[in-house]
Amino acid sequence: SNNADSIKRALDLGAVGVMVPYVSSADEAAAAVSFTRYPPAGRRGVASSTIATGFGMHTDHYHRTASEKVLTVVQIETREAVDSADAIAAVDGVDVLFVGPLDLSFNLGCPRDFRHRDLREATDGVVAACRRHGKAAGILSNVEMVDEHADQGFTFLGVGSDGGALREGLARLRDAGSNQV
Repeated sequence: SNNADSIKRALDLGAVGVMVPYVSSADEAAAAVSFTRYPPAGRRGVASSTIATGFGMHTDHYHRTASEKVLTVVQIETREAVDSADAIAAVDGVDVLFVGPLDLSFNLGCPRDFRHRDLREATDGVVAACRRHGKAAGILSNVEMVDEHADQGFTFLGVGSDGGALREGLARLRDAGSNQV
């Protein structure tokens, strides 16, 4: 599968965790976890000379310990995922249920309305499922909402983005330049 190849490639390149988008069921979450685990526990392809293994210098140690160290984050971005949040959170090996608020807002019919009641109810359900199963609840937040998200119970927060920071920095440069002319 495409996810299997992407996950294997990222881990072989030395990533210590993966974020898997659009996970909508416990079966999809279990499949994602299986791609992060070597056989017999999973379906990750075994390679010996990768960046992650120090190009073969630490292969045995890496293969022995990688499964316990990898962080598996599944992204909750659909109504189906919200409805399955409890079952997804129950999957062994899923560490974080991470809400993609932009995608979820579109999928719930309230595009970009990050304070919409339906979105709040959905995210409350994800947080509750995480609490019940001892998983971290994650969300991509912003400066305006980070305290609100933390108060809501999210414990794994991404704030802003590299693209947003670049856009804002370039806009400041543009505006400073126009003041000089």
